Amino acid sequence: MTYQQAKIKFAFERIIMWPFVFAGKVYGRLIPLKTKHTHFLFFSSADIGGAPRVNIDITNSIRQANPLIIFSKKPKNNEFIEDFKIKGVRIIDLHKYIDNKLYHFVNLFFRGAIVSWISNNPNAVIFGGECLFFYKILPHVKKNVKRVELSHLPTWLKYNIGLVDKIDLRIQSTKRLQQEIIEQYKFNQIGEEFYHKLLFFDNAIDIPPYTEINNKELEIVFIGRGAPQKRVFLSAAIAQRMHEEKLPAHFSFVGNIENSININDFPFCKFYGNIKDDTLMKDIYQNSDVLILTSSYEGLPLVVMQMMAHGKVVLSTAVNGIPDYIKHLENGLLIIETEETKIVEQGVTFLKLLLASPSLKQKLGRNSYAIAQKLFNKETFYKNYQDILIYNKLPEK
Repeated sequence: MTYQQAKIKFAFERIIMWPFVFAGKVYGRLIPLKTKHTHFLFFSSADIGGAPRVNIDITNSIRQANPLIIFSKKPKNNEFIEDFKIKGVRIIDLHKYIDNKLYHFVNLFFRGAIVSWISNNPNAVIFGGECLFFYKILPHVKKNVKRVELSHLPTWLKYNIGLVDKIDLRIQSTKRLQQEIIEQYKFNQIGEEFYHKLLFFDNAIDIPPYTEINNKELEIVFIGRGAPQKRVFLSAAIAQRMHEEKLPAHFSFVGNIENSININDFPFCKFYGNIKDDTLMKDIYQNSDVLILTSSYEGLPLVVMQMMAHGKVVLSTAVNGIPDYIKHLENGLLIIETEETKIVEQGVTFLKLLLASPSLKQKLGRNSYAIAQKLFNKETFYKNYQDILIYNKLPEK
């Protein structure tokens, strides 16, 4: 969808939904929030995932502002909800009311109500972390409200192109995504003033001290959801090949992947399912040698950052933002093949390379650790978001 097509679409939709939004605005004025907030954070859900983990960190970074979190999508597991329960932060989960296509008018009604709640605060700031409802709110918010967006993947680009004039700052967590937005702007002849609204911030994690691990077998771990783009079946196929060739390598899988592969077909692998225990998760990061990812697309997954921060080797398909951080044979291994059978072949080849050269495994891991120390600093991350969302200034470059 082009910029002009999106503008026309949103204008038409706004006319149709006006009565419901207006009714919601009246309700919001008559029944205001019982708590006062200047910062409104729009997140989809508290499901396990990299983006929700970043949303938790952002919430923590501005907790002194007593923000209000609005969840809008029905959760699949809601297993991060306790992490969102931060002192001083209020949560309103609207998914039961607005995530139902049969009663879509209720969604429109709440858009109006929330806009009224926001408008009651002259210094209001709204922030959207890859949340559809945030974009639905934008056309109805007054211009004096500061509007900030965060994106990790190009998933939304065809949709939010029509809203670029309604977003004050657009933050990208990978340079590759920022470049895609710039190319989209050029194609749509977007004005030069909108380029200055684009910001790049690395995400952040806690970085433990470097510890050398010497496993008898090469310990390879997949960590992630069973989403189609993760292509877990390719990682499992690599595990199958390594097992058939009786190579000293062991595979573990972390995450809800039962719908992606039949785990009974891989008795030689360990399957953890979703892990809530932070201590166990840290042990897995620490005691693994290699993270394997065979995704069709990615931003920069937090699991990649975590494995880099633990000084491990990342073996991944060379998609989206991954090559910006993982350089082949410098601090990791990149699968450049695109055909599925060749991806498996190249994955097996690279794992054999690590088995044949323990010194290479050590070098790649140490180089990744050094990069993580430099780029994924939580102090810098917190300061960036505090500057943007609380102090209303651009971070120092």
